[in-house]
Amino acid sequence: MKRKLVAALACRAQGSRLYGKPLQNLDIEKGITILDHMISLIETLPEIEAIVLGISEGVANLPFVELAKKRGVGHILGSERDVLKRLIDCGKAGRATDIFRVTTESPYFYYEMLPEAWKRHVDSGNDVTTLDGLPEGCHFEIYTQDSLDQSHAKGNERHRSELCSLYIREHIQDFRVDVLPIPAEVERLGDLRLTVDYPEDLVVCRGVYQALKAKAPRFPLKDIIRVLDQQPQLKDLVKAYASDARLWPAVAPLKK
Repeated sequence: MKRKLVAALACRAQGSRLYGKPLQNLDIEKGITILDHMISLIETLPEIEAIVLGISEGVANLPFVELAKKRGVGHILGSERDVLKRLIDCGKAGRATDIFRVTTESPYFYYEMLPEAWKRHVDSGNDVTTLDGLPEGCHFEIYTQDSLDQSHAKGNERHRSELCSLYIREHIQDFRVDVLPIPAEVERLGDLRLTVDYPEDLVVCRGVYQALKAKAPRFPLKDIIRVLDQQPQLKDLVKAYASDARLWPAVAPLKK
């Protein structure tokens, strides 16, 4: 069976600390939003065959529908709380066998490792292939559509939420999960933060974009790290929010 990897991007405007995070501008002058940048980047990745926005229901989220139409990508509407179901429905809409997941407030994921991750995911028969130990906001996850379906069917309300990987992490022995090793030069967990949750995060991500926009939309992670190391005032803005917690076990047990 031919495999098809679809990017499922969950979108909603509501946010307790910063409203409409995916629609915040990275480039104010050109009106390039976080989500615009992410779509443009994903469109350069041949492993991903389609993009589908999983949009929360409600009038406040209509700008995401307009953006999907403008950018020529698919979209579905679903429950605000049940993000897992929205990802599943994105996969169904895109006729996916596998789902590429990044959060839409994290513009600078480590795209350089996608070719290796996708090949290993398919060749090894993984249910989940992911990364960890990167600057916060830079990892991605690849799931089989079946693993997400199982998570939703067997999980409870906690699992049918924005914690999309929770059921698999709590039942990791039942899934084949591969956490890929990453180069030492980009292992900066707890040191750097590249996800937009607070206004200060947005300042940092805008600073990165301005420094590297000549390369847009493909900003190598090592270049992003260099920019932040050379501008410690940016790092200091979000130092209090940076986390050193790993989401996945450093060496996940692989189901036989």
